[in-house]
Amino acid sequence: MALTATTNHTTPARILLADDQGDILDALQLLLKPGGYHTKVVTQPSAVLEALEAGSFDLVLIDLNYTRDTTSGGEGLDLLSRIRAIDETVPVLVMTAWSTVDLAVEAMRRGACDFVQKPWQNRHLLEKIQAHVEHHRDLVTQQHWREKELQEAQEIQRNLLPKSIPHVPGFEIAATSRPVRFVGGDYYDVVRLSDTGTSLSIADVSGKGLPAALLMSSLQAALRPLIVDSIEPREVCRRLNHALCEIALPGKFVSFFYCILNSETGRVTYCNAGHNPPLLIRSGGQAETLSSGDAVLAQFPNWQFSQRSVDLSSGDALILFTDGIVEACGRSGVPLGEERLVRVAAQNSQFSAAHLHNAILAAASDHSDGHFQDDVTLVVLRAN
Repeated sequence: MALTATTNHTTPARILLADDQGDILDALQLLLKPGGYHTKVVTQPSAVLEALEAGSFDLVLIDLNYTRDTTSGGEGLDLLSRIRAIDETVPVLVMTAWSTVDLAVEAMRRGACDFVQKPWQNRHLLEKIQAHVEHHRDLVTQQHWREKELQEAQEIQRNLLPKSIPHVPGFEIAATSRPVRFVGGDYYDVVRLSDTGTSLSIADVSGKGLPAALLMSSLQAALRPLIVDSIEPREVCRRLNHALCEIALPGKFVSFFYCILNSETGRVTYCNAGHNPPLLIRSGGQAETLSSGDAVLAQFPNWQFSQRSVDLSSGDALILFTDGIVEACGRSGVPLGEERLVRVAAQNSQFSAAHLHNAILAAASDHSDGHFQDDVTLVVLRAN
């Protein structure tokens, strides 16, 4: 029986063969050559690891014993664990002349895809190799397309966020959004509505990854037509909530904050739909929070939203953020929290919006050892 190494694929499959007996390796190469396989042979466990670190293979076939008079399979089991530390996906077929049920079970537990006893039957071995090689190559192909789709989704989502922040006379604005995965469920926008009107919004979709990103894109599509100077924040939230209630899955919701800044008077009129209350840091260091007591979006279709106003003076800073900031935590498991956020903001409020923005991000990153657990979005508005 000849195995075709290129079935459903354009390149020959590569197999790594490991055994301390040269005649075994010769026999395996002769068996696999008619199928068009490319093989690499090694005789020591260390050489297996070196080969895997240097290149990729479609299957690894290893013996479990590499020392004369050793029949326990311990060397091979240890090698299996070390292979899995390098490559979690490559199929590993183990082979030994001293097989027991316990040894086979332990080999599978450590990551082997199959078990063959010496002396092998050629047809039986070839069938196993073909099945595992084809399965692995299909998985690799699927993973390639998934990664390509995710990269495209990431680019689309990046285009949904502002490419630049508009200039607002008398104010500075700094903003950023970082998904914890390829794509995320955070959103923000800053839009000039008129000579004196500017809208700022921030949202956080429940969950992570692609499902959250899809709902976020729906939010953006529904929100864009509502961002006009004549529509008040509470009405924006009401209409947006109605649209999202029709499409969101049960249990999925969106926290959302929307405000309109009058740059001539410094007045900010806002509606907070269940979002983390933005921080208003006064020029003297006092902190206030902005909440209107309203529910999250996509849960209560008949909710009547309210709005409030606050006036900004020179040196005041308004900080909009998602919970990825305050929930950032490191090995200690203690989140950054709003108290630390207020402290960092107050200590840096006298500086520019960009400086304050960077100081908050740095504090959250340092607190989480550089690894955020959730999407992070931050918008800083500062009155000059």
